[in-house]
Amino acid sequence: MEFIVQKVGMSRIITTPSMAVTLLKVINTKVCAILGEAKNSNGKALHIKSSDGKSNTPANIALVAYPKGKSTNKAIAGNQKKYNLSKEFNKFATLNVANTESGDIDTSLLESNRIIKSSFKTKGRGFSGAIKRWNFQGGPAAHGSRFHRRLGSIGNREWPGRVQPGKKMAGHYGDELVSVESKILSFDKNTGILVVKGSIPGYNGAFGKIKILNKTKK
Repeated sequence: MEFIVQKVGMSRIITTPSMAVTLLKVINTKVCAILGEAKNSNGKALHIKSSDGKSNTPANIALVAYPKGKSTNKAIAGNQKKYNLSKEFNKFATLNVANTESGDIDTSLLESNRIIKSSFKTKGRGFSGAIKRWNFQGGPAAHGSRFHRRLGSIGNREWPGRVQPGKKMAGHYGDELVSVESKILSFDKNTGILVVKGSIPGYNGAFGKIKILNKTKK
């Protein structure tokens, strides 16, 4: 099952030993329509096991709506009218859900000790030099070296006479989709706050997606 979430930030729980955690807010999501049965990479029907492994929940592909900002246009307004949504639900996506009919998304599978895969975009750092982007050592910092933070040689002479594809150079850094696996420590259904172990990529306030995996240990 998949959920749209927003990163709140990092914190720490006072246990023995103490543990760094990331707080995610599960966004209020409406299931607009069930599009069909979800399938895994082998083409078989997708089922998610319960945390105790005693039951399986079938997954369905659904069109969902969730609030993000205040942007709107005629296409959004048409979908809001079609699915009887309020104006705050201005973003649409397809997710694997446990629901069998339209309504609020089912969050019953967000249990403790579940393993999830979180997909977020990393912080965008713009056009960065090779030292920051690729962790190059750089040249001497002393006066007169005339090297400092330069890239250095990027090719050869007669052969190949060009810059090889994939050469590590300065360029756009960050703003890439990254997925990490994390363990759920707790979930508050009233506030929608999900506490997961460790760090999650992205800036505070970033929107992303989490997916429940058929794993129980991490």
